Amino acid sequence: MHGVGGATPQGMLDDPRTVRVTGDGTAAVYRRADDADAESRPDRFRDGPVPEAYVWSNLTSGNGSRALWLLLLPFMVVNLAHWMRPAASGGRGGSVRLYGVLVRLVALTLTVLLTAAACEVALDLVAWQCAGTAACTGGRGWLSFLAAAEGGWWSQPGRRLTAAALVPTALVALLWYLSHRTWSAYESQRPPRGEAGPGAGEATEPPHGDRPALGRPGFWYGRRLVARLRAAHTAAGLLTVAAAVAGAAARHDRGGDSAPLAVLGWCVEGALLAGGCTAAAVVCRRGRSERHLDQRLDGTLITWLPGSAAALLVVAALYASWSRPGWTSSGSLPGDATFGVIALAQGCLVLALAAVAVRLYRRAPAPRTALRGLAGPAVAMLACALGGLMAGGVAQRVADWLAAPAAPGLDRGALAGPPVMLSWQAAAIPAVLLTLLVPVAYLAGRTAVAALRLAPVVEAEYADERPDPVRTRTIARIRAAARLTDAAPGLAGLLAGATLLLGTVGVAGAWLTGEVPGTAFDGAPAALDGAAEAAQSLGSWLVGLGFLLFVTWGRRAYRDASARRTIGILWDVGTFWPRAAHPFAPPCYAERAVPDLTWRMASWTGRTGGRLVISGHSQGSVLAAAAVWQLPAATRRRVALLTYGSPLERLYGRWFPAYFGRGPLTGLRHDVHCWRNLWRHTDPIGGPVGLPADAAGREVDHPVLRDPVVYGRTGDHPLPEPVLGHSDYQADPAFARERTALLDRLPLPADPLSSVPTQRGAGPDDGRGPDDGHGQGACGRSSG
Repeated sequence: MHGVGGATPQGMLDDPRTVRVTGDGTAAVYRRADDADAESRPDRFRDGPVPEAYVWSNLTSGNGSRALWLLLLPFMVVNLAHWMRPAASGGRGGSVRLYGVLVRLVALTLTVLLTAAACEVALDLVAWQCAGTAACTGGRGWLSFLAAAEGGWWSQPGRRLTAAALVPTALVALLWYLSHRTWSAYESQRPPRGEAGPGAGEATEPPHGDRPALGRPGFWYGRRLVARLRAAHTAAGLLTVAAAVAGAAARHDRGGDSAPLAVLGWCVEGALLAGGCTAAAVVCRRGRSERHLDQRLDGTLITWLPGSAAALLVVAALYASWSRPGWTSSGSLPGDATFGVIALAQGCLVLALAAVAVRLYRRAPAPRTALRGLAGPAVAMLACALGGLMAGGVAQRVADWLAAPAAPGLDRGALAGPPVMLSWQAAAIPAVLLTLLVPVAYLAGRTAVAALRLAPVVEAEYADERPDPVRTRTIARIRAAARLTDAAPGLAGLLAGATLLLGTVGVAGAWLTGEVPGTAFDGAPAALDGAAEAAQSLGSWLVGLGFLLFVTWGRRAYRDASARRTIGILWDVGTFWPRAAHPFAPPCYAERAVPDLTWRMASWTGRTGGRLVISGHSQGSVLAAAAVWQLPAATRRRVALLTYGSPLERLYGRWFPAYFGRGPLTGLRHDVHCWRNLWRHTDPIGGPVGLPADAAGREVDHPVLRDPVVYGRTGDHPLPEPVLGHSDYQADPAFARERTALLDRLPLPADPLSSVPTQRGAGPDDGRGPDDGHGQGACGRSSG
């Protein structure tokens, strides 16, 4: 199993001739061409394992267009918060459910925020403000059909809003389409049905409630939940557009002379409010079904809810398009307080989430848990900050573009600009970046000091070789930098706290300055006004630059392996988890990979009675552990686990304690027949599992591997050996030794006359050679 960097079957199997055993172009199992029919020739493979490679890189990479998924980063981050809850002890089911409800509500506010930002740009800035100002439309021919000065059919404010509503509506439709389309490639993959899957044998399983969460039958099958959430979020997005279209017309009619239109406006707004409450109720009421494989779909709900919202949008558009000859647009679009309300709601939800997380953590504290159980609320806050900064920056950038002199006589004050709250959010971008400078500088200094302190330690480990100060400093610096990963929780907590504080200041500032005409900061002292205006302009430009960097780095990451390793950690961690909070997040590749591995291991061992070692590097080790948890008990006892460069405890155990904490990992060690973990001090991602020795005194963690294997030049190594860090674990002789030991420890088949050959461990000279460092499975019988 390769890691986040991806791999080819030829490289993993160290052979240019490979064949696909099972799978498709997205994810498949490969063997060497000479090993394709190993089961039919047992004598040939009696003395060595038959390696197989599971290649899943296309699940997360694919073509360069998937780089646009980076624009869904806030949705992915809030989905991570769902899985970061502290481990719950007995009697805390209500707190666990409340935690999930709060995260799903935060996710719903992000959908509303994104849609409202699109409405702000299209409806307010373009259709309401610019199209209503002759100087703004004078130099923009593409706006002439909406221009109020032209006096055409579309020139009335309500009709301009209706036409502009096509933009946010198309955005919501695109998100729905992407979520529905990715379902067919991921959530539609059905895992084995609980303990009765292929190869289950006669072994019994504990009740599903006593099994680790990742071992429950329905954990990797989120089809029903994603469909429900997709319907609710789509409805919420469409209702947000409808409210933006109908709100201004309803406000105008309440101050006009037409009583029927005023009553109709109240009715439309009441229906929109009822629809929004229904969407929120669906999000709150429905959670995940993990204890059984739920293959049902709420067909009426997932059709009726977005369909009703679309119908209300049409009604709102017809209502706003009704002729109102005396209606003119001025200032900003009514309803600009929406963004302040969303920010306030997000802050309250995150604080409530923090209270629930603290309650869960105090019930069952774990020393290694990130931020003492507050990792989920901190990450949810960061997701809200990402959404708010993107919305504010884009709106401010478009406002600056529209305010540029498109025609003689257009003044910056001719347009009201974006809502005050979005201006404050744009101005907060430089403040957030400045906030990061202090901890980054501290970490850089601490790393430099740690490198100096590690220099004697490095030389002591290679005491039999002649010291080289340059070589020593290089190794010490890499070791010190690898420790920065352990500082991530503190950095995330500091950033989340600063974000919450800046958000509070932004809401307060928006309310204090929101009624002052002109820019958001008019009426403030001159020094504050100048600084705020500079921060606001800088923030809008930074968002434009960030958008370009998102797309550029995203495409590069899916074309260049080195760039992918740089930013692939967060991406592959984020898309590993099912979409339990936000249906528009990038799809979960594990919902395809874990069933693939489970079916392959269970069906092969059930058919042949063979033994296998599943070995995984980096993220591949996480997939391997998840697949082992899904195996029936009889199959798990014929499986050995070899992990290397594994983030199982260092990252997943700290950030996701309910699923990879000390308890679940201890259970995994008892579930498999044997487990060995390889790690290095120079690895910034992998680390020790930290489990105590079993009754026989066997440790899961191998003693730390030396990196580099050789300090200087020797007769066997005349050229300098590189510091491998997170890669090429199979290049270390310990890999072949440990794989051999695991195969030897697995039980032999009960039937000595089995046509499948018994295994006598393969060492480094077995004639097959190691793989390229990305990981491979090796089976004692025929596959792995």
